[in-house]
Amino acid sequence: MDVVESSAKKSLIYLFRTLKYRNYRLFFMGQSISLIGTWLQMIAVSWLVYRLTGSVFMLGLVGFLSRIPTFLMAPFAGVVADRYDRYKILILTQILSMIQAFIFAVLVFTGTIQVWHTILLGISLGLINSFDIPVRQSFVVNMVEDKKDLGNAIALNSSMVNGARLIGPTVAGLLIAAVGEGWCFSLNAISFVAVISSLLMMKIKPREFKRTNKSGITEFKEGFSYAYKHKTISSLLLLLAIASLIAMPYQVLMPAFSREILKGGPKMFGFLMAAAGFGALAGALYLGSRKSTEGLGRIVILSSVLFGAGLMMFSFAQNAWSSGVFLVIAGFGMMVQAAGTNTILQTLVEEDKRGRIMSLYTMAFMGMQPFGSLLVGKLADVFGMPVTICIGGAGCGLSALLIGRKMLFLKTIDIN
Repeated sequence: MDVVESSAKKSLIYLFRTLKYRNYRLFFMGQSISLIGTWLQMIAVSWLVYRLTGSVFMLGLVGFLSRIPTFLMAPFAGVVADRYDRYKILILTQILSMIQAFIFAVLVFTGTIQVWHTILLGISLGLINSFDIPVRQSFVVNMVEDKKDLGNAIALNSSMVNGARLIGPTVAGLLIAAVGEGWCFSLNAISFVAVISSLLMMKIKPREFKRTNKSGITEFKEGFSYAYKHKTISSLLLLLAIASLIAMPYQVLMPAFSREILKGGPKMFGFLMAAAGFGALAGALYLGSRKSTEGLGRIVILSSVLFGAGLMMFSFAQNAWSSGVFLVIAGFGMMVQAAGTNTILQTLVEEDKRGRIMSLYTMAFMGMQPFGSLLVGKLADVFGMPVTICIGGAGCGLSALLIGRKMLFLKTIDIN
């Protein structure tokens, strides 16, 4: 028994080994609190839009407009992340996000909230996130002293997101049912105090920047050319973009799916999102427990197939528990694909191009979802939600098989 307990303890310590770095430990604690608030707001916005309009197309439209700035601005954000102080940019984006959440709360509590408010505030947050996401992804390497632990740091970063995703939707569902959406926005605004405080407590070594007369467009082209010529990077980014376009936007339909297919309310909505979050958290912890990146390319391909299969099974579910089980599977596959791709990119990329490559990752992961939101909203109006989700899952799995086969042929699927 002592041997088993000792082995389990060592495995747990190894899983959370990156927390030995003070800066990352502060970041982990602050972000863990803030991300719960972020999920509270995401659920509240979706439910608010559906309550105000009763339209799945409007859910897709609001999702599109709130995320399209990320697609348009991420290329420039990547250049900014390579040129300027990521630490200061990150503090600024957190402050702006806190202000956005506070405005949302005031509008809801005063009863003046309208759909156009949600669109405008969504666009503003999209602009903030277009800089925040690639900068935050690039900043991880500045908090980890031993680059061998970079993969673990990225996996723990994903576990933060999905630990919050497990808690946030459940709490949001209960709050919305009990007191309305306003408290979700208020708690999100308050949660930013934690991450801003943690950032201010860090001790970050100043980065040295190479002076350049190149324009931002020229620098972005250099980053794009670098990614395109690197077959592993380009193939994995293409696969992630496809999944983000046709599979990941299934989440846009969840408020309507929980009400119309499963005959539930905000609690059911929160349960479904939490189930996907549980699977994603398991996927992130699995990646964090890996000792190396060997074979990670193959795992990313297989997880993409698993993601698609989970969605296809979910589309046929007729009750809450089977829906939850299939969403756990889909969430696991989605997270291993996304976080595994992130790890491979950060392992392979040259430091002076890190910001630009992570901006391409942001465009593939987050930037394609607004187009997918519009697509699934329209398809759901025409074919219904189950058929739309099934199509997305099938397309994700098939593209993974085709791209994976090509990578095997090119012998680029593994990294050392």
